[in-house]
Amino acid sequence: VAAADDTPADDAAAKKEEKIGWYDPDRIITGEDGLPLPHITDFEPFRTSRMSKSDIAADAWFGALLESPGDSFLGKISEEHRNRLMSKVELVDEPILKYGEDEEWTPYVTRRLPTSPLYPAYGLETYGLPVLRRGAEAWRHYDVNSLTAMDYSATPEGIGSDLELEAGQKEVVIDSLKEKGAWLDDEQCAARLVYVNGRFCPELSMQTDDVKNLDSSHFEAGLPEKTMEYLSRLPDGFTDKLAAEVPDDDKVLTSQAKLSAPDHCVGEATSQFAINNQQGTAAFAALNSVKAGCVAYVEANGVEKKPVLIINAQSPSGGNSDSEKGVAFHPRTLAVANDGSISSLVQMYADIDDHSDDKSPCPTFVNGYTQIFVGANANMTHSFLEETGGTVTSRVEMSDDEARELSLPQTPRQVEAERPALQNTNFQAIDVHVTGDNGAYESSLMELGGTGRARLAISANLLRPGAFGSINGFALSGGAQRTDMRTNIHHMAQGTTSRQEQRNMVGGRSTAAFRGRIRVEQSAQQTESEQLSRTILLSDHARIWSTPSLEIIADDVVCTHGATVSDLSEEELFYLRSRGLDRTTSRNLLMYAFVEEIGASVDETIAGGFEDKKGLRSRIIQRLENLVPEGEKSLVGGEFQSV
Repeated sequence: VAAADDTPADDAAAKKEEKIGWYDPDRIITGEDGLPLPHITDFEPFRTSRMSKSDIAADAWFGALLESPGDSFLGKISEEHRNRLMSKVELVDEPILKYGEDEEWTPYVTRRLPTSPLYPAYGLETYGLPVLRRGAEAWRHYDVNSLTAMDYSATPEGIGSDLELEAGQKEVVIDSLKEKGAWLDDEQCAARLVYVNGRFCPELSMQTDDVKNLDSSHFEAGLPEKTMEYLSRLPDGFTDKLAAEVPDDDKVLTSQAKLSAPDHCVGEATSQFAINNQQGTAAFAALNSVKAGCVAYVEANGVEKKPVLIINAQSPSGGNSDSEKGVAFHPRTLAVANDGSISSLVQMYADIDDHSDDKSPCPTFVNGYTQIFVGANANMTHSFLEETGGTVTSRVEMSDDEARELSLPQTPRQVEAERPALQNTNFQAIDVHVTGDNGAYESSLMELGGTGRARLAISANLLRPGAFGSINGFALSGGAQRTDMRTNIHHMAQGTTSRQEQRNMVGGRSTAAFRGRIRVEQSAQQTESEQLSRTILLSDHARIWSTPSLEIIADDVVCTHGATVSDLSEEELFYLRSRGLDRTTSRNLLMYAFVEEIGASVDETIAGGFEDKKGLRSRIIQRLENLVPEGEKSLVGGEFQSV
């Protein structure tokens, strides 16, 4: 009898256990009127229901870039990444895991009600990779609406083919590059690759067996499997397989989504939780693969004291014959530092005057993607200089009343608003993987140009024990610019070390943002990491959002981070002026000293000497002098303000 009595209870428990899932067909949920609400099992009608007008415009803008005229030249890589973009994310609930039975079970899950629809993460409504969204974390504080209002759907003439210079044009272009400080002679560098308006120029380049341009013929003939594997990788975790195995006690880790699992993993890259911590570069990296005409390939073997120079130059016309549309460039670079090598890579973006007949400035969109892989006991030094867009207008912080008092025909703000380069956009994504024990990557990234919208995102993944990563960055913003610099240092293996120093100088009426993220996984015990962001505001109308962050899962680490925002020190200015220096010279001196700590880490071959009028230091001084505030400081609201 006892057995018979227990049977119904056991059956009821079994049925109840079966219904503990995301969907229970017998569950009744009533609305405000007391009537049962229908269960939702088809989510497709709700895929785009949350999109705003801004989101729709962003998808249309990205689609115009993706479908712009022109072929793809990277073979299987282009095809694979186009398919990834066009394959929408499947709308399915997460699987139900049982406590004690599934190793990946975690209490940190969210479940929807059966009467609620399932939505894709923001940015994934139309494409398989998240595109820009005004309210997304990756694009917070960025002027998305003004960007998507621009049309960059034109393609440079001759993209995918080599650029042949006309008679006498080679010397003209070299002189122009030297004027911009973006040139090294043959004896000064190990190799040189030059691209003009997105096209490779053999006459200006110096190729070797290890440093060369990869065009469509190389992809048709077939590249080594490892090279294709590197080129196929996408940032932000959308290539889930790690670039190297990460040792963790008696096992190895190979999946980025499962690092620090089950309770502290980020999860699938397409989840909203993961996207909130991404840099928003995956869709643009895939777009680069679809539209890039060629790849700058650098392979380091042994010890090389001279740097490898990669120049991406653009003329006023941008090589565009369609005057009604802006033009898009997609520079691509792959650098591989093999085991035991020591190398230096210098990337430069510069304007040139090619003395062509077409002088009308064309709005440009640069979508660069750089991939770097560092092997065991290898050391790669990376200098990145972005100086396109000319120089911003000085004194845009001046009020209209001040301009009238000076009888200026136009206010500085009006002059800046009409500056052609203000319509230009420069996006750069740098994806670094230290894949060998004791490998080291050291970078110096400098955003110095006058481009209207500039964004640089770098991710450094330390995958092997003893790996080292150093990121020194400087962003100069003035006029009406919008600049954004984002860094992500990912500690995955034990005993890794990172150092980060970020400097920002913001003047005029510009807006800048810095987001620095360091994540230390559970497998990365004995990690040492330092991060510091320092910002100087040169104008009361300038703005900065500085957000350093640490995410630490391990419990045996030494990590620090901090941020400061200030004006030029009044005490330091007083000291210098008491020694006989005038106000402008004192401010220039303090501004240059602030920048020089980062500039000193740039490869000395390209930086030049203190007396070099075309050297990096001289160019920085000229740009700083253009932004130096004028007038004395006054006490406003209890604080000193620049006037």
